[in-house]
Amino acid sequence: MIFSSSKKFIFFAVPKTGTHAVREAIRPSLGKDDWEQQALTGVMLSPVPQLAKIGHGHISYQQLAEVLTNEHIGSYFSFAVVRHPIDRFMSVCAFLARTDPSYNDNPVAWSQSAFQRARFRERILVRPQVEMLTDDTGDIAISFIGRYETLQEDLNHILQRLDVPAAELARRNVTHNQKPILRTDPGFIRDLNDFYADDFRLLGYSQN
Repeated sequence: MIFSSSKKFIFFAVPKTGTHAVREAIRPSLGKDDWEQQALTGVMLSPVPQLAKIGHGHISYQQLAEVLTNEHIGSYFSFAVVRHPIDRFMSVCAFLARTDPSYNDNPVAWSQSAFQRARFRERILVRPQVEMLTDDTGDIAISFIGRYETLQEDLNHILQRLDVPAAELARRNVTHNQKPILRTDPGFIRDLNDFYADDFRLLGYSQN
């Protein structure tokens, strides 16, 4: 997350959607009282203790709303980037398996086995994206949603809205593992479509 009181914006960082490249483009515009929370490239924590104790940068709208008034949040331009749920899940599996040599023997089997574990499905990287972006009524609560598939174009829109100089996206936090080709298993795709049903419904992606 990035919270800018100087420019009145909030960036909600959905995992595995190019968030570190977006952060890099936005960071130079931050004022001294603005803050960022992330833990991948050096720990940076919020000055708000309730948020700092979360320990990672993927703070949801509802988590923020619990410590700031809804009116305060509503007066800011808030944005996030999302990704096709199945493509994102494949990227997540490759990322989480980066230190597991067995993954490369059969990436699809590794992903299926991991998905069967409740603890794996509860990880913030795996959870449906809209859980970070909705209010307590289940409605999308942020101002603008960009897409990973059109990231440069949508970043240009965001930077223009923030009155920040244009920036070319850099590739950051790239996963080098081969992504599992899950579309070879229709049954598993159906399970994932069910798990990510709210993402498909609220974000407008087509199911595979």
